[in-house]
Order: sequence, then structure tokens, then C-alpha cells
Amino acid sequence: MPESTLLAAALGVVGGALAVGLVVFLRRIVLASKELGTDAERATYQTLHLASRAAKHLRGGGGEAEVLRAGRHLRALLGCESLAIVDRTGRVTVDGDDAVRAVAAELAAAAIANARPQVSRHLSIGARETDAVVAPVLGSAGPFGAIVAFSTPVRAGLVRATGEVADWVAAQVELGELDASRAALAEAEVRALRAQISPHFIYNSLNAIASFINTDPVKARELVLEFADFTRYSFRRHGDFTTVAEELRSIDSYLRLERARFGDRLTVTLQIAPEVLSTVVPFLSIQPLVENAVRHGLESKEGGGRISITAADSGAFAELTVEDDGVGIDPETLARSLAGDPSTGEHVGLRNVDARLRQVYGDEHGLVVETNLGAGTLVRMRVPKAGPKRDGRTTP
Repeated sequence: MPESTLLAAALGVVGGALAVGLVVFLRRIVLASKELGTDAERATYQTLHLASRAAKHLRGGGGEAEVLRAGRHLRALLGCESLAIVDRTGRVTVDGDDAVRAVAAELAAAAIANARPQVSRHLSIGARETDAVVAPVLGSAGPFGAIVAFSTPVRAGLVRATGEVADWVAAQVELGELDASRAALAEAEVRALRAQISPHFIYNSLNAIASFINTDPVKARELVLEFADFTRYSFRRHGDFTTVAEELRSIDSYLRLERARFGDRLTVTLQIAPEVLSTVVPFLSIQPLVENAVRHGLESKEGGGRISITAADSGAFAELTVEDDGVGIDPETLARSLAGDPSTGEHVGLRNVDARLRQVYGDEHGLVVETNLGAGTLVRMRVPKAGPKRDGRTTP
């Protein structure tokens, strides 16, 4: 076969392959465009995507870097040339032309004072003119600041959109402040539990240790180490959560110190399923239940008593119970205490643990308490073994 014929055949094969590849490529483009839906569906997706990205930063605490990232997404959402976010202190964060900064501060102050959106035209920004629409960001307790969108020209659609975005930003900032308040409340509750532990327990523990210094120095040394382990765990300053295993280890130190004080008058039984040891629980959520059993159940009971601690595997949940055969609690007093009535003055540990469990897992996961005067007390908590979700809540 002549060489020219072979070359022509080879070129034909290559050309055919390229044609097939082009057809496949164009087909994929067509299919991809169909998967994205109509123009309206694509626009809706883009809007929601930008809003979602901005929301994450708006709830981030109001730092300058977070506001700048949020402004970048909001500017793309509004489609304006430059965007300025002015907070309640007058700080201006700009995405776009930084020359608008001074003008944005003046416009924001006027819009906040009037509590309504305003449009300004023919503003001199350097060597050019531009228009701007400013909308105050108004929360339920007052203004958070304002959003200023610069565009040439400002049309009616941008005016309406800026007002809507300002309202949406206000909602996101309030949600961020609510999250911060919830976190502060949780920390305050943990501090209250620590305060409950420190004066009563530390005084009794030191007295117990002192009583053994002369008669049994080895035991006194062991108790000092247990005391150090317990206080180190209880007063640690990091982490809202721990595991059942860590909480039980702290409880073991606590009970060793209490048995040094009670002697044979305190009997403790444990029944722990290994499957639940790794379950994540709120920090200081089990130990206060045990301390409540000792302080309010057994201390005032003649002859001491018994405490039973169980941790059982219940499918997707871990069930933890602390039971004592002590003097019991008046149900009416307990109900008032759990409802937050400060006049009861007792069972602060139960109230705080109950509140934190409800906050983290939902109201259906609050403490279940069975008690009556002279009948002892059983406290049960049921937590998901999967642990709390990222937002701090878990659904059953």
C-alpha cells in the first residue's frame, strides 16, 4: 500500500476519534446544564449558597476577619460594585473600593438615626461619582449597624434587596448572640457545680486526710493523691464534654475520699457495661448526682447507707443511674428546685445537670428522679451514644 494512502488512513482515524470525543464532550455539557435546572433554579441555588456562606461568618462573633468574609459573600449576593458593613461602634469593613470607607460611615450614621433605608446619588468617591443605598441592621434590642451598597447607578431592585439583606443579617447576628449566651450560660452552670464542690467537699476531705496523718501515714498519702486527681479533673478549664469512663474515674476518687470519712457506713456498688465507657457526656454530669446522693441522702441518715451506680447499654442510648437508700427528697421541694426556684437552696447539682442535659440533647433527655421522704432517691439520665451533634443538640 502506498505511503500516502497509509497517511490518509491514519489521519482519518485520528479525525474520527477527535469527532467522537467532541460529541461526547458536548453531550456532557448539555447534560450538565440540564442537571443544574432552569435559570431561575440556578439563581435560587446561587443565592442560597452565598447566604449560607455569609451566615457562618456573621455568627462568628463579629471579628473583623469574619465580617470581611461575610461582606465578600454579601457583595456577590447583591451584585454591587462595593459593599461596606458598619457595626454599632462605627467600625467600617469594606469589600471592594476602599475609597468608599469615609462616605460609608457618614451614610450609615444617618440611616441608623432615621431607622430606615436611604438612597444617595452622585457621591464623589475620588475622581468618580457613584450612588449608594444604605440600610440599617436593626435588632430587637436596637441597631447592630448598617449595610452600604455602592453601585452606578442604584436601581430599585438593589434598594429592595439591600433592605432584605439587612433584615436577614440582623437575624443572623441575633442568632450568633443567642449561641454565645447559651455557651456563657453553660459555662456559668459548670462554675456553679464547681462552687458547690469546693467548700463542702474540700473541707471534709482535708479533715479526713488530717485524721490519718499520725495513725496511718500511707493511707493519708493515698488520700492526698486521690484528692489531687479529683480536684484536677473537676477544675480543669477546657472542654465542655468528657466520656463516661473519665467521669467514673473522677467519681472513684471522690468516693475513696468519702469512704475515708464514712468508713464502713458507706457501701458502693457499680455495674458498668463496657460498651458505654466511651460515650460522650457533658462534663461534670454524673459526679454531681453521686455527690447529691452522699450529701442529701446519706449524711443525715443514721448508720450511713448504700449507693449504686449503673451504666447500661440500651441500644442507641446509654442509661446511667445513681441510686441511694438515704432519707429521700420531698417531691414538691424537688420539683421546685428543678424548676429553678432559688428559695429551695438545695439540690443545685441536680438542677444544673438537668438544665445542661436538656440544653444539649433536648427536653426529652432531662433527669428522671424517683424519690420520696424516707424512700431513698434514684436519678436516671439517658444520653445518645452517638454524642451531641455539632450544634450541641441531638435528636433521638
